[in-house]
Amino acid sequence: MSRISILDKDRCQPKKCNYVCMHYCPGVRMEEDTIVIDEKSKKPLISEELCSGCGICTNRCPFGAINVINLPEALEEPTHRYGQNSFELFGLPVLKEGSVLGLLGQNGIGKSTIMNILSGQLIPNFGDYEGESSWEKVIDHYKGSALQNYFKSLAAGEIKVVHKPQMVDQLSKVVKGNVKTLLTSVDERGKLDEIIDDLDLKNVLERDMENLSGGELQRVAIAATVLREGEFYYFDEPTSWLDVRQRLNAVKVIRSLADDGKSVLVIEHDLATLDALSDNIHILYGQPGGYGVVSGNKGVRVGINAYINGFLQEENIRIRKQAIEFSIRPPTPEDDGEVLSEYSDMKKEFKGFSLEAEAGKIYHDEIVTAFGSNGIGKTTFAKILAGEEKPTEGEILEKVNIAYKPQYIVSDYSGTAQEYLFENAPTYGTNIFKSEIGKPFELDALLDKKVKNLSGGELQRLAVACTLSQDADIYLFDEPTAFLDVEQRLIAARAIRKIVESRNAAALIVDHDIVFIDYISDRAMVFSGEPGLNGKAYKPTDLRNSMNHFLGDLGITFRRDKETKRPRVNKLDSYLDREQKEQGEYYYLKDN
Repeated sequence: MSRISILDKDRCQPKKCNYVCMHYCPGVRMEEDTIVIDEKSKKPLISEELCSGCGICTNRCPFGAINVINLPEALEEPTHRYGQNSFELFGLPVLKEGSVLGLLGQNGIGKSTIMNILSGQLIPNFGDYEGESSWEKVIDHYKGSALQNYFKSLAAGEIKVVHKPQMVDQLSKVVKGNVKTLLTSVDERGKLDEIIDDLDLKNVLERDMENLSGGELQRVAIAATVLREGEFYYFDEPTSWLDVRQRLNAVKVIRSLADDGKSVLVIEHDLATLDALSDNIHILYGQPGGYGVVSGNKGVRVGINAYINGFLQEENIRIRKQAIEFSIRPPTPEDDGEVLSEYSDMKKEFKGFSLEAEAGKIYHDEIVTAFGSNGIGKTTFAKILAGEEKPTEGEILEKVNIAYKPQYIVSDYSGTAQEYLFENAPTYGTNIFKSEIGKPFELDALLDKKVKNLSGGELQRLAVACTLSQDADIYLFDEPTAFLDVEQRLIAARAIRKIVESRNAAALIVDHDIVFIDYISDRAMVFSGEPGLNGKAYKPTDLRNSMNHFLGDLGITFRRDKETKRPRVNKLDSYLDREQKEQGEYYYLKDN
């Protein structure tokens, strides 16, 4: 069985190619044409009943607009389909009172569609995209299942759904006023003071929404969601822009909803956070933009490990050719390697904030990660290395060329992604760019899209790709994982590693995803201090010592999963948490 999708109808330009796909399609010679022109869009549509899936049109399409997708034979009718040659979703998760259910899968594979259906914003059509959808049909379809009662109550207005959106950086454009007024107005559960303390929002209560950083907006959005009264709560990527402490605070707050008997659904790409947050998970697999399938309900550890291994045993489905492997790197000896850049003890003074940095070195062919609380000077340090800020005291002893990707990416560029690449990616169009950058980041699918219309993940991929295309000694990335799914984060890690080693360069990466940091780091540097007041940057050292320093300050311990070796957070005051703290091993025990 096969199905055809025009995955990106904006890329289909029939006037320029004169309907090449029709000329080469063998089915056009039949009594009924396989490919016809849609009267509304004036673009080709493919009859999925007549198409044999030969792939000729895919190979001939000059704009890469057509994709042939082979569906597994075991799939039955879809839960929802957006139209002919469009995305379809198979299956829905079942929510349970008093628990947190996680969704894990690539971007564009149906997670947002699931949220829209379960929140009542979208009525599933079960593949009949030309017919009229109704809640009566949905209720009848799920007769005898737990979803029948859910949709029956949802249709009758007996269920109140509360939803935290993904793109919180856009929140200040639609919500005005100061934070205290906003949170007071939505406090339907009478827990304002408790939530403010748990999410550490006291310092921002009197500030206007438009003056908040991305991390502050995220915490306000979580607080506003939790404070509202409802039966079902949906959180779409609740940890973007948050540091490690704030992520675990968010875990505590979201899990408190389940403790109060609420049903919670979470989309999250930080595996360590998802592990700590969820009771069970569903994995979504398929082809992004084409179709998505919801797996059976899995325990959180078993489910995440299955995702990492790339094989779902119960479904007998391989979702990835190779497993994701985590390795325990031996400590890097001091002064081992050829020095690329060196800086003295430095200090930077601002009004109300100061940063001190220990003297340090960065070597050729290494990746250094930097982590610490938000508002503690990581971005300031990055800007000093990049030459955008001058230190008040000290200097960069070995000056080098820096390629810099900032934390917040401006998306008001009016042109297409291809035009943006022509202007900002020096090596765009070369074979090296195509193979080492364009292909891993799947940039071909973005070329004809307007930059201002790109999603957060698409914009992030474009920005990281432009940075890697530059000729530099050090590649500096400030939170490159924001809005990327798990696959894209690890693809980005491999692409960065390949570019760094092929160019005898180095990379400095500021990020908060412990799993990503563990996967990519050669060495690491810790930032400590009082957020918003002062910060101290310690010199780069091996990852284990840096993590022990960092996690020790936070009072948090991690262990390694015995099967996959991925980092997992320990529950506070658990036996393993106490044991590791007694031994001073906050990252993991040596025999773990």
